[in-house]
Amino acid sequence: MVFISNWIVALFCFLVFIIFLCKGFYNDASRARKTLPPSPPRFPVIGNLHQLGLHPHRSLQSLSKQYGPLLLLNLGSVPTLVVSSADAAREVMKDHDLIFSNRPKSSMAGKVFYGPKDIAFSPYGELWRQVRSICVLQLLSNKRVQSFRRVREEETTLMVEKIRQLGSSSSSINLSNVLLSLTNDVVCRVAMGRKYGIGEKGEKFKWLFKELGDLLGTFCVGNYIPWLAWISKFNGFDARVEKVAKLFDEFLEGIVEEHRDRTNDEAGESDFVHLLLEIQAENRAGFRLENDVIKALILDIFAAGTDTTYTVLEWTMAEILRHREILEKLQNEVRRIAGRKLDITEDDLEKMPYLRAVIKESLRFHPPLPLLVPRESTQSVKLMGYDIAAGTQVLVNAWGIGRDPSLWKNPEEFHPERFFETNIDFKGLNFEFIPFGAGRRGCPGITFATVVNELALAKLVHKFNFALPNGGKECDMDMTEGTGLGVHKKFPVLVVATPHSC
Repeated sequence: MVFISNWIVALFCFLVFIIFLCKGFYNDASRARKTLPPSPPRFPVIGNLHQLGLHPHRSLQSLSKQYGPLLLLNLGSVPTLVVSSADAAREVMKDHDLIFSNRPKSSMAGKVFYGPKDIAFSPYGELWRQVRSICVLQLLSNKRVQSFRRVREEETTLMVEKIRQLGSSSSSINLSNVLLSLTNDVVCRVAMGRKYGIGEKGEKFKWLFKELGDLLGTFCVGNYIPWLAWISKFNGFDARVEKVAKLFDEFLEGIVEEHRDRTNDEAGESDFVHLLLEIQAENRAGFRLENDVIKALILDIFAAGTDTTYTVLEWTMAEILRHREILEKLQNEVRRIAGRKLDITEDDLEKMPYLRAVIKESLRFHPPLPLLVPRESTQSVKLMGYDIAAGTQVLVNAWGIGRDPSLWKNPEEFHPERFFETNIDFKGLNFEFIPFGAGRRGCPGITFATVVNELALAKLVHKFNFALPNGGKECDMDMTEGTGLGVHKKFPVLVVATPHSC
């Protein structure tokens, strides 16, 4: 009986071996019939995950130099197409935009963003089209952005006063913290009608968003190697996600209920929550706008509006502090346009082409999301002569494209004047410059973010002369990148700010 049992086990193992062998031959034959993008060698199980490194945008740029503008990686069990040229990006985000408009599944995004039911992470479909339409037409239209002009001008003036006060009591100022508070306060007032960054509740609020940013940038092994999903429970990742999702839901539920009890805020402004509740009550969306969708959209506005805007301002200030001649040229333009006025207004911004060029160069050099948000193909498609299978994840290296020497002269130099020689813009029509993405999945908040960046930068260089602490030299500033989905400076921008007498 023991002999028979051992024989059956041996036969079973042999059959399993034959099945896997046949499957391997079939897959090899299938690949032979298709023209796949070039791929570097990979390890079993993890595939090419080990090649991403701490800064994937830099690692993928190096790989693209070796393998070409389209590169196929296997991140665990997930086939991933890396796009590293303007032509390839155009095919993905314009020619085949519909096919590449889906989002890969993310267990974290599903829990925190209610399904997900937001704009950034929800799968392409009817719900996504409806909520994006609400944001584009009702929340982030040019008219609506202009309606919040007073909020931006007030908060940037308060930023100037905060720097003045900090500078009078300390030898140096953590400018990164000031810029983060500015963008947080602007988005709070616009989205929810008042600030939430003060006191004990404010500290909890700031911690929540920092934790959300950390989670978004944390590698979740279960998304790429499903049978290792248990690791997220073992290392505490799942518990962190559950905690953040619960706390955010309690906070957002309180915001929604607070708004149901009033029609307008104290200043008579209609913030985003108020507008969403109006749309829900009047059924203007053409579908039932659930509370979870409203909360997911509020969270989107914060996650995108606060972090990316602050990141752009932080990198911009760091670069102009490193390039004294650029700072002086920018100050001269802003102060000339301001004249004897005590303050800069948004009307003045149109007369400041160098300021806009500086921000453009900062977006080229330091896009806030270097790999944008991943996409996923919904069907098989031919891309630049290669066969791309349905369900392939797509990473567009906006950082690498912005530093492509075939597209940009001296791409590793911070040189705002380059934008006086070209009409290239970042609004999604020029694929050599896509810090906000393009196509259906492009960022709908470009106008809102741009005007905050321009106004804040103009007021900073109008009101202050800046230097590095302890007589530091510009070349000594540490420009090391942090890690995560959105890339900040690893170390904050510390400055000595001396008020400029207008």
